[in-house]
Amino acid sequence: EAQIREFVPQEYYGISLRDGQVCWTWQDKKSGGYRSFDKERMEKICRELKGKQLTVTEVKESKSSVPSPGLYDLTELQREATRNYGYSAKQTLNIMQQLYEHHKVLTYPRTDSRYISADVAETLKERLRAISIGPYKKLAGSLIMQPLRLNKSFVDDKKVSDHHAIIPTEQFVQMDKMSTEERRIYDLVVRRFLSVLYPPCVYMQTSLKGEAAGENFAARGKVMLEQGWRVVYDQQDKEENEETEESLREQTLPVMKKGETRNIQKMELTKGKTKPPAYFTEATLLSAMENPVKYMESRDAQAVKTLGETGGLGDVDTRADIIEKGFNTYLMQKRGNEIHLTGKARQLLTLVPEDLKKPELTADWEMKLSRIAKGQMKRDVFMKEIDAYTREIVEEIKA
Repeated sequence: EAQIREFVPQEYYGISLRDGQVCWTWQDKKSGGYRSFDKERMEKICRELKGKQLTVTEVKESKSSVPSPGLYDLTELQREATRNYGYSAKQTLNIMQQLYEHHKVLTYPRTDSRYISADVAETLKERLRAISIGPYKKLAGSLIMQPLRLNKSFVDDKKVSDHHAIIPTEQFVQMDKMSTEERRIYDLVVRRFLSVLYPPCVYMQTSLKGEAAGENFAARGKVMLEQGWRVVYDQQDKEENEETEESLREQTLPVMKKGETRNIQKMELTKGKTKPPAYFTEATLLSAMENPVKYMESRDAQAVKTLGETGGLGDVDTRADIIEKGFNTYLMQKRGNEIHLTGKARQLLTLVPEDLKKPELTADWEMKLSRIAKGQMKRDVFMKEIDAYTREIVEEIKA
């Protein structure tokens, strides 16, 4: 929020050309970026482009194979449910508990693994038969009829800790007995489960580079060759078309050859303003808690490694409760999907000792706990330290 408050937007400029079939975007020769803060420079380039032709300098075609995004652990499922339906992390966990305990159609939700073990892999056909209903009948049916494609991208004993990824059970499914919320979460899990069993999606990516009046221009497009796992999602893909200001727009491109010239039919000086960092949503806050490294001041290598190994702040079981406590104690509030701090929280952050605000403290304690587990440190020594630290900090806050 401090970064958002202090942010001053800057106007930037770009140039787009149209040759009748393709939209070309100006590209800075030095930085490779698609915009400039120098308006005069861009206006000068526009003047120089008048009456010029564009020469295609490079045509690159590459076949890309994209595997399914992988099975869900709890945090990833909570992120998706927030993104798609605006559910809080706590709400998603409660819905999952119902699907696990009451309906018995999904496996144990409180897991931090996105893999299944080899013995679970042997039960996949039974699970597919159980979900061969309604909207999934055709998708599951075509998998049941053939040998399943199993690989290390989702079957790996080494990457399963206490519990494997969230997948459907072999239990008979009665969707009419589920609430709307339960159906939505069930749908997310089932589609993700089906997607890992389908082949990768394959497309041809084409990148074009061109030159006009000594300036570089670029364009790109893709053609889907094999839908693969994307058939599971039909038209549901929203993320595909999300573009950042810095990226090139995907378009359908004609066949082009290096060296050919194109007539510039239309030219436009585009402009926009830089945006402040986005407010956290529950989805992005969960990601930040899982991987808080970029919010650390010290970037101490050992602390970074420890936080990576221990799964960040909180764990898959407690993150939802930590966020919920922030709301319940009126430190955070939601405006739409955005999470904002309250006045009470800002006051707390100015009063609280520096240590307590830093992920480094979690890393430090996790390292000591790990040493106790390995027998390199005595539990009593650690507890005495915590005791002394607590007294010291309480005195500091009192003062």
